[in-house]
Amino acid sequence: MMPETKAKKNRKSTHTAVGEGSEKCEPIFVIAGKEASLLNAECEKLIGRVLEPQQRATGLFKADVAEVVISDVLDELRTAPFLTDRRVVVVKDADKFVSENRPLLEKYFDNPCGTGILILMVNKWDARTKLAKKLPEVGKLINIVQPKPWQLPHRLIQYASDAHSKKLTTDAAELLIELTGDELGRLYGEIDKLALFATDQKTITAGHVESLVGHNRFFNAFAVIDAVIAGNAGKAVDRLRSMFAEDKNTEFTVVGAFAYHFRRMFNAKVLLEEGVRPAEVASRLGIWSGKDSFFLQVRRTPLRKIGDTLKRLAEIDYAIKTGRTKARIAIEQLVLELAAG
Repeated sequence: MMPETKAKKNRKSTHTAVGEGSEKCEPIFVIAGKEASLLNAECEKLIGRVLEPQQRATGLFKADVAEVVISDVLDELRTAPFLTDRRVVVVKDADKFVSENRPLLEKYFDNPCGTGILILMVNKWDARTKLAKKLPEVGKLINIVQPKPWQLPHRLIQYASDAHSKKLTTDAAELLIELTGDELGRLYGEIDKLALFATDQKTITAGHVESLVGHNRFFNAFAVIDAVIAGNAGKAVDRLRSMFAEDKNTEFTVVGAFAYHFRRMFNAKVLLEEGVRPAEVASRLGIWSGKDSFFLQVRRTPLRKIGDTLKRLAEIDYAIKTGRTKARIAIEQLVLELAAG
């Protein structure tokens, strides 16, 4: 019994890491989660950990589950690496692939290739299966869960630091979420753009977010609200529909853009009623263009109506996120109600 036990221990130790002269890692990874953009981001981060950019051409194989069979995947894993220490094989949307090939995958999990790294991306990983029980011996399960709303700013701040070595301020993170929505993959993409936009600066600020991400959205929302306050419902709806037609992301950003504008109107109204001069209000709130039109909107709109609109926008946001309504329908109804009022 002793020799067999020792052999098992030795076999297990050879499975714990792949790679010599570079970062060692497990030979098998399972990335599980329902949000495709988050799975893709995690997969790219993992690939970046084990392969240099110039090694991808010869060291990376992304399998198309509609075309490859299990033998193709195993052959790729066992192919000797060329100009790199390891060969990485990625199988996306692998739920059906795993289900149909369990016996062969179980055999591979028992004896993975010493120079291959297998990455399986699935919606769900059933811990009760024999395959899942083998995974901790030879690899790692990475569960991807969409963070809670209150966790998002910290996650974005961490991503900006890890991916771009930049500080993202808390107010910039919160503004980005308000303008872009709470889908993490999309938010990561916006931070990638902001990092390039602020390339010579160490900190990404709310000003950067407003300039790069928010400019068009603010302008469009401003134009709709301007028509609403003028009582021109037709013009307001036309401009709103143009927003949706011109930018596919409007579905996710329109509530944030309107809420941001009405919040600035609310704060400006309060400050004006306290006797603060318009120039000082503009400076405090960061209103650098269209000041005359903005203050005209503020003067024409009672504080209570602004507050009620912010409350309605919060209700609409909740209804959209819980599937009770669609952004296009809900915002158009709000615009018509405000114009009628």
